[in-house]
Amino acid sequence: MENNLSNEILEQMARERVKTEKKLYTSIFIYTIGIIVYVSKTYFGAPLNFFPLHHINLFVMLVWTFFIVVQVLKFLFNVTLFGNTWENKKIQKFINQEKIKKQNWE
Repeated sequence: MENNLSNEILEQMARERVKTEKKLYTSIFIYTIGIIVYVSKTYFGAPLNFFPLHHINLFVMLVWTFFIVVQVLKFLFNVTLFGNTWENKKIQKFINQEKIKKQNWE
């Protein structure tokens, strides 16, 4: 029971980490496309003036850059500060809580 519970918790934490990494990489990929469009419009005079692209200007890129930087810092902060040792401590805490609950019911 204890081993099964710890495996479930580890699996859930791994899924969450993969999900956040996937979101980060997707955001960075879309941001890169936005940078390419912005540079093409601004510096090379590309005629990209149709609906969604004509709104890409310096202000939009600065705000977008801010949010990407915040997302990257949040991800790096969680990885470095809450690394494997923190995860292992949390897993042990959950396992101990489940043991106590199980003992109380018996």
